[in-house]
Formats: sequence, structure tokens, C-alpha cells
Amino acid sequence: MTPSPSVPAELRSLNGHLFHVSKAPDKLRHLINDLSRAAKYISYAIKTTEAGLAGSVNMFGEEQVKLDVLSDRIIQEHLRENLLVSSYACEEHDSIVDLSPDAPYAVAFDPLDGSSLVDANLAIGSIFGIYEGKEIIGHTPREQVAALYVLYGPRTLLVYSTGSGVHEFLLNDVGEFILLREHLGIGDNAKNFSPGNLRGIDESQGYRDIVESWLSQQMTLRYSGCLVADVHHIFSKGQGIFTFPASHKYPQGKLRHAFECGPFAYLVNQAGGAASDGTQEILDIPITAVDQRCPLFIGSKNEVQRLCTSLAMKK
Repeated sequence: MTPSPSVPAELRSLNGHLFHVSKAPDKLRHLINDLSRAAKYISYAIKTTEAGLAGSVNMFGEEQVKLDVLSDRIIQEHLRENLLVSSYACEEHDSIVDLSPDAPYAVAFDPLDGSSLVDANLAIGSIFGIYEGKEIIGHTPREQVAALYVLYGPRTLLVYSTGSGVHEFLLNDVGEFILLREHLGIGDNAKNFSPGNLRGIDESQGYRDIVESWLSQQMTLRYSGCLVADVHHIFSKGQGIFTFPASHKYPQGKLRHAFECGPFAYLVNQAGGAASDGTQEILDIPITAVDQRCPLFIGSKNEVQRLCTSLAMKK
């Protein structure tokens, strides 16, 4: 798929689209542009940097690969330089990092989601949630003023929303993000499923029942192990469901609320989909800590609801 030449030139660039279509405030537009520039450096680094381990661990005890560390540093540098960010929360840090106290926005981000897949040469990504104000703690994901992710695959794609739909951009050969598709939508019914933590079927009869239902319906399984890639597949196909329930190993869920579940819940909601932890909408769960986790069921509305009903009936 190539960008449509029928789109006016001033609307094809990310900056032009933010200005003319989404009508984002200038400071928010500049911040998203800065994050897109950081993503370009990360995209280049993925192609040129060794994928070996960095010899350190993050706050969750996971080994950091060199690309994790480098991606985090690249994004930090862009956030520090623009003076638009008062503080940020990141997977690689165990507390909120303060930057410019009088700046208008706070950012939550995962610099390199799916980094364990680097040595397998599978798609990985970066995730960002943007809030107005000094920090993210105490807010709910519904209060985000923007969210975006970048998928580093055979092509580098950026998908964003500022509350006026979800839009997809392609990084072209001269280093510009050019409009690929506008107003991505997610249908109410799913044909594809991406089941994370399949071991959970041994602990939850409700989860087992729904997975067996998907198999009996001959739904198509699509699961890569990278949250960005798996949720992007839902956006790309316009339907589907991604699941990652809690379990004995992950009693609160594995995925991080602030910089994984929250931004995707915002984006999927903008596209007409749904996101739940099994009992309530992800968008309404307050952020209480950087290391907060939660289960995630996200995608087509009817399938998310059917899953939540199955879990509730077989507790």
C-alpha cells in the first residue's frame, strides 16, 4: 500500500496532518513531531546496532538489550531538548523523571516494546501516551490528549490520535512520515485472535472456554509476542482481539498500565473498539504507580464483551 497521491501535499506529512486535520495545539504538535524524530533515530539504530545484551536490568528485573538502552536514551534526549515535557514515566526507570517544571505535558512511554524479539528479527515498536499537566500519576488513560505508537517492521509505521480519529503514516526513503491511511476503524466483530499468556487456560475456565470457542469458529490466530505488532494487526485488518489475562505468575497482569495498556486503550477507543481488564474499561483505571500492571483484553467490541462475560461466569 502506498500513500494516496490524491491527498493534498500539505496534508500528507505528519506535521501538516496534525496542523490541518487534527488541529492539534501547536505545543502538542511540536511534541508529537519530536517523538516522531526520535522514532526515526530508533528505526535507524535497529538496522545498524548489535542486538546483544547491555549487561543491565530494568526495574522489573528484565535484561536490557543494547537497543532498549539506546532507544530510551534517544527518546530522553528529544524530551529534554524540546522543553515541552514536565515529567515522564518509562519502562526503563523505577520512578517518575522530572524535566521542565513549567512545561505543559507529561509523557508515558515504552521505548522498545518486544525487544526480546530483536535477535529473531521480528517486528518491535515504541508506545507513547501524552497527558496535559505535570505528571501522569492520578490520571486515567481517558485523560490523555494524544497517544501514538511506532512499529518497526519491514516498514516503519507511525499511528497517532489526538482525539480526532486514528491515522497511520509511513516513514519513506527520505526520512519523512507520509500519510498512509486516515481514520482507521475497528469493527465490532472479530475474525482474528491474538492470545497472550495461553498458559492461563489451565488456571481460568472462562479463558479456556473462549479460546476453544475461537478455535471451533475457525478464527485465525495471529500472535507475534510484540504488543505493538499484535495490536497494529487489529488496526490494519479492522477487526480482531488481543488478550493477556492475569495468572498465578502475573496476578495483576503482566502488561504495564501507564505505557502499554493506557495508550492502546485510547487509540482503540478512538477507532471504535474496546479495551478492558475483564471487569472495567482500561480508560477508567487510575494510574497509581509507574510499575502498575493490569490484564488487557482489547480490540473488537463484541468479542471483548464476550470474553469478559466468559471470565465473569467461570470465576
